[in-house]
Amino acid sequence: MTGTGAGQRRTRLVVVDDDALVRAGLRLMLDGARGIEVVGEAADGAGVVAVLDAHPTDVVLMDLRMPGVDGVEGTRRVCARSDPPAVVVLTTFDTDDEVVAALRAGASGYLLKDMAPDRIVAAVLAAAAGEPVLSPGIARRLMASAAASGGARARALGALGRLTAREREVAVGIGRGASNAQIAARLHVSVPTVKAHVTNVLLKLGLTNRTQVALLVAEAGED
Repeated sequence: MTGTGAGQRRTRLVVVDDDALVRAGLRLMLDGARGIEVVGEAADGAGVVAVLDAHPTDVVLMDLRMPGVDGVEGTRRVCARSDPPAVVVLTTFDTDDEVVAALRAGASGYLLKDMAPDRIVAAVLAAAAGEPVLSPGIARRLMASAAASGGARARALGALGRLTAREREVAVGIGRGASNAQIAARLHVSVPTVKAHVTNVLLKLGLTNRTQVALLVAEAGED
């Protein structure tokens, strides 16, 4: 999905933002950066569907606040597709409710527009590789907010209770930000075994990505 060497294709990116100047700036910044190819643009969360129908896509960079269909609903629509691309929310606003809503809608990560260009490029590539993407400040506040809600904690504990003991250990590892290799080393199992457990965790919990697992683990207070 990523890379610029022989036989490796580019990471295909779609940019969604209601501001045409912002879209142009993101295209200028990202197109061609470390193997990224901007294959399409949309002005809101409704327009992205047609763009994805027309262009195979690895990552969608989604603005949050847009007239018409906003980024949360747009993310929900993207993630409801068969074999959806990863979604990274890129926005000026960073309130806890919006962070949680975007991640629960299926976003793999959440970044602020004032981040350095190289950080945004790295985030797009990480999302294409299936890795969670959260800026450090957002991650700290998000986990504190999630852990503070008693009702959410009870629901999260109930969900984790559907997992086997080993699957729960893997889920907690994801919540701590560990890679499959790091989880495998800690549990003394193979990486393919961890990958199988991750797949089972996602299926049993009805989640789409590791970021949502991390959020659930934080809500349960087990991170």
